[in-house]
Amino acid sequence: MRTLFIGGLSALIHSVSTNAHTAAYAKGMYCRGGPNGDNQNANDPVVPLYQLSMEDWWFQHDRGCDLAPPPEDEFLELPAGGSFEVELAHNQAFTTLSFDGEFTSEWPDGGDHPEDWHGPGSPPDCIQEDGALHVQNESMAAGTAFAISYHSELSEVTLENLAVFTVRLHTPWKRVTSYDVPAAMPACPLGGCTCAWLWVPDGCGEPNMYMQGFKCNVTGATATSPVAPARPPVYCEDDLSSCVQGAKQMIVWQQAEGDNIEPSQSKSPGYNPKGLE
Repeated sequence: MRTLFIGGLSALIHSVSTNAHTAAYAKGMYCRGGPNGDNQNANDPVVPLYQLSMEDWWFQHDRGCDLAPPPEDEFLELPAGGSFEVELAHNQAFTTLSFDGEFTSEWPDGGDHPEDWHGPGSPPDCIQEDGALHVQNESMAAGTAFAISYHSELSEVTLENLAVFTVRLHTPWKRVTSYDVPAAMPACPLGGCTCAWLWVPDGCGEPNMYMQGFKCNVTGATATSPVAPARPPVYCEDDLSSCVQGAKQMIVWQQAEGDNIEPSQSKSPGYNPKGLE
C-alpha cells in the first residue's frame, strides 16, 4: 500500500459506455442511480473533471452529485488494518449495484478481454477498444486513490482536512479492485466520515482528473491519534528530496481554479511512485 442490460436497453448501455470514463461504485457512494437516484443505467459519476471552477469540480457539483448522498445509514466500510473492495466501471449497469449484476464481467466495460490486454504496437499505443481506461496496458495504468476527511458534513470538508490514505497502483484496470486501510486510522465521528475516490490518468486522452464522493466509516479502529492536516502534493520525480512527507492532499490538476501541483512540462502527476508517495 502506498499513501499518497435486454434488447433496446442493452444497446443503450453500450452506447453510453462508448463515451464514458470510469468511477468507483459501492455502497455509500454519492450519486448512486444518478442525481435523482432512480437510474440503474447511470453514468453521471464517471464524467471527468476538466477546466472547471473549484465550486463545480468539488465532489462533482457540476452534475449535482454532491446533492445526492447515500441513505443515512449506508457507508463504505473501511476496516482498520484490512482492505475494502469497490467496482471500477464505466457505468452503474456494469456493476452489481444494477440489474443484479447481470451485465458484469471482470472488466469495467462489461466486456471480455485478454488477460494481457494492450494497445497496438511496440511499445504499445493506447487501447482503442476502451479509451475510457486512458491506458496502454495494465503496467501503465496511472493509479487510483481514496482520501478521507473526518467530517460528516460535506460542507465541512476542505482540501486541508481531506487526506489521501490509500493508493492502488496500476489501476483502473479490472472491475473489482481492493484498497488497503492503514491500521492507524482512527474511528470516524458520529455520522461517519467523508471519502473521495481519486484518479488522474496519464495520457491517452484529455488531461483531466476525477473526484467522487462517498460516506465512509472506519471499522475496528484502535488508534486515537488524529490524521494530520493534509499538505499539497509535489511532483518530485526529478528531485526526491522535495517530496512531501506525511498526509497529502488530493491532486488538483488541469482545472480553471484550485490547482495545487505543478508538474514539469509534458509530465502528468498521478497516484503512483513518480515522486508522490
